[in-house]
Amino acid sequence: MPTVHLPYVDSALAHMEEGGPTAFWHNLHWGLYADPEAADDSPEGYVAAAAALTERVVAAAGVAAGRRVLDVGCGFGGTLDHIRSRHPGCRMAGINIDERQLRWARRLAAGAPVPFVAADGCRLPVAAATQDHVLAVECVFHFPSRKAFFLEAARVLEPGGTLAMTDFLLAPGGMAVFLAKAAELGPGDWYGHSSTPLTSAGYGRLGRATGFDLLVDEDVTARTLPTYPARRRLYREAGADEGVATIDRVEALATEGAWQYHVLAFRRRR
Repeated sequence: MPTVHLPYVDSALAHMEEGGPTAFWHNLHWGLYADPEAADDSPEGYVAAAAALTERVVAAAGVAAGRRVLDVGCGFGGTLDHIRSRHPGCRMAGINIDERQLRWARRLAAGAPVPFVAADGCRLPVAAATQDHVLAVECVFHFPSRKAFFLEAARVLEPGGTLAMTDFLLAPGGMAVFLAKAAELGPGDWYGHSSTPLTSAGYGRLGRATGFDLLVDEDVTARTLPTYPARRRLYREAGADEGVATIDRVEALATEGAWQYHVLAFRRRR
């Protein structure tokens, strides 16, 4: 696998390697806040909210004890660690294109029988019809093709199995704001390459075209908004000016009506 340079991942790795709290990066994604109006930007609040988002995706997938779970774009392994602590007996594996993230995931697994494999999310090294659940938390916008990923997820799932994920979706009427903000971000963005978001209807069409029925399409944008000040605070403390500037622009996409944050789940047709 090629070395992957995503500035936000590089920053997280540097933070942990310098002794920063690994709990902050346990779940490398946005947070889901129970009361966004009352939320603060403390690290503790963010850690709890990120775990809540993980649980929402796991629940949308229908994960239960003893199931077979593949986490694609697994980050530092937090999602599978979350499942392991709540659903005993699951047979799990994590896939990520970045071997550096996988090394931390293996540390977090602490000897548990969870393989973490370096691979492309659009070319899964997994046999057909061998999984009950495929998860992809806040990562598919990095992939070369959402359709290719969906086809691979459909291939490795048992009929009736589920794909659960989160993504940033284009809001109705939000294209003009999205294009303007995307132009501001320019090349070399802090969050790396991001493909143009789909609309909610577009995800429905994609699912149907690749062998899935839509189970869940939940707009949780409002409950994720406190993530932005939390991340901005972290980047400021780390002296990551590029991260602060990017989070400002990305926050504008959500608050100015360009995009939404959704939890999605699909069932593989029988």
